[in-house]
Amino acid sequence: MLVLASQSPRRSEILRQAGIPFIVRVAAVDETALAGEKPEDYVRRLAEWKARAVEASPDEMVLGADTTVVIDGVMLAKPEDAADAHRMLRLLEGRRHVVMTGICLKRADHVTVDWAETSVWFAQMSDAEIDAYVESGEPMDKAGAYAIQGLASKYIRQIEGCYFNVVGLPVSLVYRHLRAE
Repeated sequence: MLVLASQSPRRSEILRQAGIPFIVRVAAVDETALAGEKPEDYVRRLAEWKARAVEASPDEMVLGADTTVVIDGVMLAKPEDAADAHRMLRLLEGRRHVVMTGICLKRADHVTVDWAETSVWFAQMSDAEIDAYVESGEPMDKAGAYAIQGLASKYIRQIEGCYFNVVGLPVSLVYRHLRAE
């Protein structure tokens, strides 16, 4: 049985859509980045911490995951408030950024950690468009202050890499590792 160590409804939906059976079991971990930590190290570390924090029987496989948005080498977490969401969207609009998701699969003492990276290009956005999007409330619990599968979809010009990674779980990467287990 696969145990998803995440309360993200998006990750659950991706696994359901892919036909991968799972249950959810979550344990809290501190998501603060370490000083000087590279984004890819950050998402891999948090994915592993999440997987290790969940109690599991020896026959259960635990999946931990963490996603961040990176622009100009800076990680954008979930916005703290509307002003922070506006700031993030202003950084992203009209530019390319990277979405990184770390995954960890853990069964007993066997641990596999990996990560995926997807490039995303935002269209230009007017102040009124950013204001309306922030007022919708959608950006508030999303890394980088947007949901590619939601209202922000109309501002995405192009992606290179796994779409599901941007949503929050690179399901093909997860499945490849599950098949190898």
